[in-house]
Amino acid sequence: MLDNHQKNIATFIHLSTFSRFFIPFGNFIGPIVLWLANKEKSEFIDSNGKQIINFQISVFLYAIILGTLTIPFFIFKIFNGIDFIDFNGFESFHINIGKPSPLLYIGGALGVIAVIGFIIELALIVVASLKARDGQVYKYPFTINFLK
Repeated sequence: MLDNHQKNIATFIHLSTFSRFFIPFGNFIGPIVLWLANKEKSEFIDSNGKQIINFQISVFLYAIILGTLTIPFFIFKIFNGIDFIDFNGFESFHINIGKPSPLLYIGGALGVIAVIGFIIELALIVVASLKARDGQVYKYPFTINFLK
């Protein structure tokens, strides 16, 4: 039987990922510290801790992959339009906008996907913390199980 203390710890393990907004890599440090300190107390806390850590590692890998795909599109666009600003003294200052490249659209679309993914990640963390508060283990979608 789960008591409120176990539910609260599991909820805080999920919510500790929001510490990333105050501490660099807080989304890893917070859950790992809370999980390691409390995993022997119950199987429920252990399962929730593993779920959030696996989810954060998976999201980090997905972000690296998306960044690896996105950054070259912007770099190619920058080097392609190197004459973006022509400054010939104060008499003639010219900004050459030119026609947008399809590479810029692809990179921008991948950036929009990253923002949408971030919003979905935040929503899933809130859902998981609410499930933990109710005594259930939430299985995050698209999670690679590193800790079993």
